[in-house]
Amino acid sequence: MPTGTLLQFKDLGVAAVLAFSAMGSALGTGVAAMAAAGAWKKAFSQNKAAAFIMVAFVGAPLTQTIYGMILMNRMAEIAARGTYLWGVGVLCGIAIGLSAFMQGKAGAVACDALGETGKGFGNYIVVLGIIETVALFVMAFAMGLLGRLA
Repeated sequence: MPTGTLLQFKDLGVAAVLAFSAMGSALGTGVAAMAAAGAWKKAFSQNKAAAFIMVAFVGAPLTQTIYGMILMNRMAEIAARGTYLWGVGVLCGIAIGLSAFMQGKAGAVACDALGETGKGFGNYIVVLGIIETVALFVMAFAMGLLGRLA
């Protein structure tokens, strides 16, 4: 087995796809959670019911971590045969993570709007689903590429 600096980084792509996806999920859920907490605080301070359904907006960015894990597992199979896909892992992980982060930002706005009006939940979920589609496309297209490399 060869030794050297590059061998230390052989699993960079495999780790990066999950790490960047999870970082985006963490940022996205954090942003949405802060907005939900603010909307709930406002409702409580006005002696109004707080819409628990905002938890759906907060949790929406978590699925991108799953997409990163699916790609990571497929990339690990290929890496076990000696093909290390750093670029695929880094770039796909960043794209999936950005989808999660932006979904969280949109979820934060949805929390604010729902908290203010009590209306529009279905519309807001559709918007979050459209943002999620970016991550699904990245995963699907990358899986197609990885299928050709296997």
